[in-house]
Amino acid sequence: MARSSLHIPVPWVFVGAYMVGIGVQLAVPITLGSSIWFEGAQVLGVVMLTVGAVLVIWAQWIFRKVHTTTVPYEAASRLVDWGPYRVTRNPMYLGLFLFFGGISVAFPFVWSILLLVAVVFYVDQVVIPVEEKQLRKAFADSYVQYCSRVRRWV
Repeated sequence: MARSSLHIPVPWVFVGAYMVGIGVQLAVPITLGSSIWFEGAQVLGVVMLTVGAVLVIWAQWIFRKVHTTTVPYEAASRLVDWGPYRVTRNPMYLGLFLFFGGISVAFPFVWSILLLVAVVFYVDQVVIPVEEKQLRKAFADSYVQYCSRVRRWV
């Protein structure tokens, strides 16, 4: 996969899908359930977006602390396997999904939820394989062992 296929930073892909989802929701609204469901969804959405924000900030902080990159097509200088990376190999992506998914659930923007699922598919099938290939090349057996201990998502 060439650099050109990943020229839009992944966070902006999430933002773009979310915004398009809001636009479609306004043009072709889909509503779900009763006001009781909506109140529960608001609580769930706030929890999701809070957990997502914490994951993204924590993972980003770790990468800055060890002076490595978050850009998919740049070479990593260090394999990070601590903090949230003990539980998931992709806490930033998971955090972005939870954050934007949480906002979408809380309000509820059904179209945004559907588009975010498509973004996760894109990240899982296009972006992460590029990153994994580079990490295998850079860190060889250490990365393979890490992958055997920690799942891609959770």
